[in-house]
Amino acid sequence: MRQKISVVILTRNEESFLKQCLDSVKWADEIVIIDDNSTDRTREIAAEYTDKIVTHPMNRDFVAQRNLGIKHTSGDWILEMDSDEKMTEGLKKDILNLLERGSEFSAFRFRRANNFCGKFLRHGGEEANRPLRLFKSGRGKFEGSGIDDFLVIDGGIGDFDSVMEHYNYPCISHYLTMQDFYSSLEAEEMVKKFGLIPKKRLKRELLLGPVKLFIKIYIKKAGYKDGIHGLVFAILSSFRRFLRYAKYWELNKEAYK
Repeated sequence: MRQKISVVILTRNEESFLKQCLDSVKWADEIVIIDDNSTDRTREIAAEYTDKIVTHPMNRDFVAQRNLGIKHTSGDWILEMDSDEKMTEGLKKDILNLLERGSEFSAFRFRRANNFCGKFLRHGGEEANRPLRLFKSGRGKFEGSGIDDFLVIDGGIGDFDSVMEHYNYPCISHYLTMQDFYSSLEAEEMVKKFGLIPKKRLKRELLLGPVKLFIKIYIKKAGYKDGIHGLVFAILSSFRRFLRYAKYWELNKEAYK
């Protein structure tokens, strides 16, 4: 007997991307939307595909939001997605085979191709991205804090070679908007985790950290093979690292006088 799958999607003002995502998983047995008080047409679009729409403020807590989604599922398997992701036919085929045949594994990883300004990056470390988001009901729970969420699995983990497409950065303006948001959360998490780091280390991170990250992404991991896309992405990634520590300094600037 074929097992059933529930797809959980987190949303907040995602009208530009959501339809593409939902179209790619409309074959699923159940779609659950956990919406963070969207003010655009997100919930209206979602209602065309599912009646399981839960409105719940995220309050910068991805862990709680993802686990809330799990609680509202009824399938034998659960796939956690973001609204800027798209299921490929290859991954769909692998999942349907899994539902037909079952597995001794409790969860599966798959490859994820990240799209930056219209191009899927193949180098710079992006090719190694293999999220763990597909798991048996009752065998997985998200842990961590803030945006640092990870899935803890009770049982073995298998791998699919198929791909989930991730349209996370359609343009530079979107990238900068997202990194302004995420770097603030990361800086706050650093304060909670590390407290006040030594002034010399902070200066080193601000000055050399971004340079080291650029060398790692663009040269050591061959980001240059992605052309100008790879160059721009490496520079922006380095800036994100600088921004994280700059905001950490801003939160603690009185202590560093």
